[in-house]
Amino acid sequence: MNNFTFYSPTYFVFGKEQEEKTGSYIKRFGGSKVLIHYGGGSVIRSGLLDRVKASLTEEGIDFLELGGVKPNPRSGLVYEGIKICKENKVDFILAVGGGSAIDSAKAIAAGALYDGDFWDFYEGKPVDKALKVGTVLTIAAAGSEGSGDTVITKEEGMLKRGAGGEALRPVFSILNPELTKTLPAYQTACGATDIMAHVFERYFTNTKEVEVTDRLCEAVLLTMIKEVPKVIADPNDYEARANIMWAGMVAHNNLVGVGREQDWSSHNIEHELSALYDCAHGAGLAVVFPAWMTYVMKHDINRFAQVAVRVWGCHMDFTHPEETAMEGIHCLKQFLTSIGMPVTFKELGAKEEDIPALAEKIGLEKDETMGSFVKLTTKDVENILYLAL
Repeated sequence: MNNFTFYSPTYFVFGKEQEEKTGSYIKRFGGSKVLIHYGGGSVIRSGLLDRVKASLTEEGIDFLELGGVKPNPRSGLVYEGIKICKENKVDFILAVGGGSAIDSAKAIAAGALYDGDFWDFYEGKPVDKALKVGTVLTIAAAGSEGSGDTVITKEEGMLKRGAGGEALRPVFSILNPELTKTLPAYQTACGATDIMAHVFERYFTNTKEVEVTDRLCEAVLLTMIKEVPKVIADPNDYEARANIMWAGMVAHNNLVGVGREQDWSSHNIEHELSALYDCAHGAGLAVVFPAWMTYVMKHDINRFAQVAVRVWGCHMDFTHPEETAMEGIHCLKQFLTSIGMPVTFKELGAKEEDIPALAEKIGLEKDETMGSFVKLTTKDVENILYLAL
């Protein structure tokens, strides 16, 4: 196990009707002038936004609103939010929605205290300070409610890039599983795929003897395998929704990643798919991850065989462990298909002729690589995308 530091200070408020206490938590964490940041019509139609605003009013907290966040959140709205914050002396941002609203809120929080272009943070500049962010979560997926990470798409060139830092971790997150009951099955499945991908990015590691976090990773994956089909069949299954929502947070606040080298190649590859085709992030990951696994499997056959046995219940073939490893990848693809996810370029609506450009857009220089489990060149990325055909 590698040396590590782990600090996860977000205050989690979990359960039914907890969004009605939003104002008290903003006050607890020092907010007095709030920008409420959200997406489309669902938070309005459901009455959630009104309940949240009523809670702030009850606590005497001033607020402004900025809606319109889209999936794969865009830089244009971030610039607008930064302008609002600077002109109105906003000191707290409340994201109401899923990962897109939260990621956009974090970008605004960083940009509001910065004199330059917020996009500098998405090109590698550290985020040293930001406005405080709180969240009311409506989708179990990105894990942004418990992490310091954020991903934004720059409309100029449609570049999708990530940034992060401890300053961007939400100070509190309200998680009410009931708020996810109205999600379409496809959106639920996309979120579940993202959760599983966050675990896989950490599970496939070159670090030896990380049994504790291996087992934590496997527990989250087994939970998803058990609970996701339940909510696809019955969207009102509260207990299954609750387990999935908490799994989404655990998968990405880095509890399952401490002490181990992490990869993140598949996410970087997928970002180019969702930037070009505007597909759901989870759907893109469902296509990329099995292809990546197939391409890099021989680097550590035993690790792939281990997840096949421990998570998918495959029989271990000690003579031919590669057969066990391949069976595990096949089981993953079967599971993704069963919950309505695409697993090929054709199903996603992606085009073979775009593959060279997709690989090139990642931006690797001639001798540069990405990832850590297996270091990938631009040509490797192309080969993985061709496997996804």
